[in-house]
Amino acid sequence: MSLLQIRGLTKYFGGLAAVNNLDLDVTEGEILGLVGPNGAGKTTVFNLVTGFHHLTRGKVIFKGRDITNLKPNTIAALGLVRTFQSTTVFKNQTVLDNVMMGHYLQRRCTLLASIFGTRSTRREEEKFRQKAKEILEYIELTEVKDVLAGSLPYGYQRTLGVAIALSAKPELMLLDEPVTGMSAEEALAMVSLIRRLRGQGTTILLVEHDMKTVLNVCERIVVLNFGMKIAEGTPENIIHNKDVIEQYLGAEEAE
Repeated sequence: MSLLQIRGLTKYFGGLAAVNNLDLDVTEGEILGLVGPNGAGKTTVFNLVTGFHHLTRGKVIFKGRDITNLKPNTIAALGLVRTFQSTTVFKNQTVLDNVMMGHYLQRRCTLLASIFGTRSTRREEEKFRQKAKEILEYIELTEVKDVLAGSLPYGYQRTLGVAIALSAKPELMLLDEPVTGMSAEEALAMVSLIRRLRGQGTTILLVEHDMKTVLNVCERIVVLNFGMKIAEGTPENIIHNKDVIEQYLGAEEAE
């Protein structure tokens, strides 16, 4: 069953097509890798699907609903949540407070109630705090829950970004280069976390430049080049695909 359907996804910047007529399905429960050379359009796809950029043309369907060009917060509230290439934590807030931010998509209390700190608001805040603690325990960041996020090592900040996304209760999580800049040990821990997320029912669409990670964690891979899909299949299919070897993997080996 397709959780996400992308049809004819196209985005022009000026006269150049960053993404060109892309069709893509993400099946419920899978870990799908989206790879390609720098500038292939991978992050642009994420931006289009999650509402950060408007499509030139095409359609995005999530859980059977047309979400094309909806606002990012609306899309996230539906259960489609992303992380970013760079660390996007609230550096002057504690780790615990960072994770609580994601829960505010589920806020039911009115703005007036929040301002006056009503009993229902306080109950809701405590509920969010408890859920945030549970996420930090699950993601193994409990020991730094009271530390300012900006003072964390880089790998911890990347993991915290996933925790923030997880607090929004995603059914589909889009991970944008989650192991970039990490040590080998940190990357292995992130791969383990991704597998655990899928194991608890979260579908994963993964953009990652590190092919070892992609081949290690993804069951299916889509390859982009110049904004167009050039291959799709299992890791075994992809590493033996002639076009992929010539246009992507060959270039990687030459670097």
